[in-house]
Amino acid sequence: MFEQLTELVKQYGGEAVVNNSAVPNDQNEAVMEHASGSILDSLKSIASQEGGTDLIGKLFQGNNANDASNPVVSMITNQLSGSLGQKFGLSSEASSGVAGSLIPKVLGSLIGGAKDPNNSGIQINDVIGAITGGSESSNGGLMDAISKYGGMLGLDKDGDGKVGIQEAVSAVSGDGKSGGGFLGGLLGKLFGK
Repeated sequence: MFEQLTELVKQYGGEAVVNNSAVPNDQNEAVMEHASGSILDSLKSIASQEGGTDLIGKLFQGNNANDASNPVVSMITNQLSGSLGQKFGLSSEASSGVAGSLIPKVLGSLIGGAKDPNNSGIQINDVIGAITGGSESSNGGLMDAISKYGGMLGLDKDGDGKVGIQEAVSAVSGDGKSGGGFLGGLLGKLFGK
């Protein structure tokens, strides 16, 4: 997923970084590379915090990932803004401008691409795996968030208003009863298919 994230940063970095006179041209590439790593590191950090998986899960609702006032978008923007100032000596105003322009666009495209079943370049399971580091304990937290939002995502197969352990297991394992496992079930329900 890091490659897709880097491509999105380059795509949106033209305006936010390259055409920004506050960022020295010889630092453009390094700033964009730093932004890519910072976004992923911030997502991992948020996911590891108490309640973080809920916040990450909410990015997948509607257009929340494009919304600068979304708590996750705001946290990542603030983190990147501070690190750009420290690492590259950019002014607070320049750092905030770069981060504020870049983060909502990149996260919006990343999450939007992951939610789009016709976009094979960004897969939701890759995004979740990159954020959780693929660890079982982190995935468990993410499964808690899925359970919490499972009814909305359509993972509540028996209609009891909550996602039980069997539904969660079949969502992850793809046992054939739940419509393709985690990826198929989640994407299908996000798009009402």
